[in-house]
Amino acid sequence: MPGKIDVHQHLLPPRYFEALAAAGSRAMGVGAPGQAQPATGGSAQWDPWGDSGGTAPRRGPRAIGGWSMPEWSPGAAIAMMDEAGIETGMLSISAPGVHFVDDAAARELARELNDHQAELVREQPDRFGHFAVLPLPDFDGAVAEAVRALDELHADGVLLLSNAHGRYLGDPAYEPLWAELAARSAVVFVHPTAPPIQQLPGMPTALLDFPFDTTRTAVDLVAHGVFDRHPELRVILSHAGGFLPYAASRFSAAAMFNPGTTPEGIQAGLRKFYFDTALSATPTSLPSLLPSRSRVTCSTAATSPTRTRTGPPASTTTSTPTTARVQSD
Repeated sequence: MPGKIDVHQHLLPPRYFEALAAAGSRAMGVGAPGQAQPATGGSAQWDPWGDSGGTAPRRGPRAIGGWSMPEWSPGAAIAMMDEAGIETGMLSISAPGVHFVDDAAARELARELNDHQAELVREQPDRFGHFAVLPLPDFDGAVAEAVRALDELHADGVLLLSNAHGRYLGDPAYEPLWAELAARSAVVFVHPTAPPIQQLPGMPTALLDFPFDTTRTAVDLVAHGVFDRHPELRVILSHAGGFLPYAASRFSAAAMFNPGTTPEGIQAGLRKFYFDTALSATPTSLPSLLPSRSRVTCSTAATSPTRTRTGPPASTTTSTPTTARVQSD
């Protein structure tokens, strides 16, 4: 189908491999600070995108922190998109982001990766777009890099991880960043990362904790008034929003604990999100989105990008492209 856009494609350029390898367990570990452990063997090699549907281990030529890493190239990404009927893919760096050592190193890595993504877009402007990575939790550095990426590199939006070393998207420290993004009516792609809790044995954080952390940060963002202060923002939640659509009515009670909010206001905020369908285009996941009025953007969660120059993303790959909102009644 011509015109399909995939908002959830990750690239793995050589520079990022180098940074991950150098950081070791600081990058690939999970859990609370001081409790990070590398993923090792077995379910750590979970491959949800393989032909087996996730029942066979991931294969790759490199292993970092116990995780096998696939090769990535623009040509392979375009071949995948052609096979799946995707016109444009939005490139983004996935978890764990770029902040492994200190603020200066994170700023430098973010800048290098964003420049690389922008060059890929310049070479293939009809096939690729990109979401800029930011050096959070360096908030000053994140503001500066977001402005540079959007204004100079013409990024299609920015990537924000669900938490930055334990700081979630409703945290007041994000306010200067939200203000700059809202001033540009920016698209914000929220991808989960490891929450600041201990990983359960045999349960890789990407398998179990990612949907939880997406839900946690989405409710935190709404309950702390980010959409109220910045209605221009357009925010996409990965993986159908984690558990958010399924439990949306429950989260109305957040108004009890956050002065100045109401149950109706919480629901209005939840309905502002867009959702991709990466790893979620299943009979058990989609009903929470499709019967409602959620804004759904379908995705592969492969390794590539999407294009949203003039409006909210309406992307797809393997699932039915539909628009909907979170169920609120």
